[in-house]
Amino acid sequence: MHQVRYFLAVVRVLNFTRAADECNVTQPSLTRAIKQLEAELGGDLFRRERPAAQLTELGERMHPLLKQCYEAATGARELASSFKSGQVGALRIALTHSVDLSLLIPHLDQIKRLFNRLEFRFLRGNSREVAEFLKRGEAELGIAAEISEEWDRLDTWPLFTENFQLAINRNHPLAALDKVDFNDLRAEQFLSRNYCEHAAQVKISLREHGLDVDRGHEISSERDLIELLEADIGVAVVPDTASLPPTLKRSTVEGLDARRTVNLYGVAGRERTAVASTVMRILRGADWQQVVGKSAGASKMTTR
Repeated sequence: MHQVRYFLAVVRVLNFTRAADECNVTQPSLTRAIKQLEAELGGDLFRRERPAAQLTELGERMHPLLKQCYEAATGARELASSFKSGQVGALRIALTHSVDLSLLIPHLDQIKRLFNRLEFRFLRGNSREVAEFLKRGEAELGIAAEISEEWDRLDTWPLFTENFQLAINRNHPLAALDKVDFNDLRAEQFLSRNYCEHAAQVKISLREHGLDVDRGHEISSERDLIELLEADIGVAVVPDTASLPPTLKRSTVEGLDARRTVNLYGVAGRERTAVASTVMRILRGADWQQVVGKSAGASKMTTR
């Protein structure tokens, strides 16, 4: 793995001398190791130009693969060390207001069984604030439906894609219907989830079908939304995975063109703790189709 480490160091600084200093080895040793790696891979990884080294086409293609390989090996070593010492630390994860924490509970319970001592730190905010938590290092991982921040160090892994449904009080006249159409909703006042990254998209879709969403109620939290729905003050359009109490009901809105993809975010090149690396692997490998399907009932959705 030291060959891969040297390769990644040269990619970062594009200079063999500086990379050797960073890796605390002599330049001949670093150069020899990279030549051995090139021999194993069957081609040059760098064009050795002055003043800066440049990646070849093979180097460009191998970079993300070798980086992933090195991060996995580093995570494995950290995990083994954490198990041995019993000193794990905290998991710092940022979520947007529209992502239900219940999605993570089964996985967090699994993490607790893996580590001796563990503290969770959850940060909430809008998509911009989640990006800032990641930038400042206050969170190691982020979960959001969308982060519009254009930052080249932001790694993104899609978890699942889900649809939106109508949420109503079980005593509402429309509760007797499993499916409603837009004509059924013309007299209704909508509760707008403005804290959701896709609130604007949902409103556009509803307006396209002639619904007046601008005379509805603006809501700033999921808790307020549920309380207003339970009081039968309006109806709302929520994602499949929104956690609703038994007092409320979901119904499919025929023709509603609105969906969102929930993503896992991390910071490229930043060393992760053993806990964060483990959580990342668990979330990326989870059966989200089963989770979303259970939440949505018969709703259709797409997973990745």
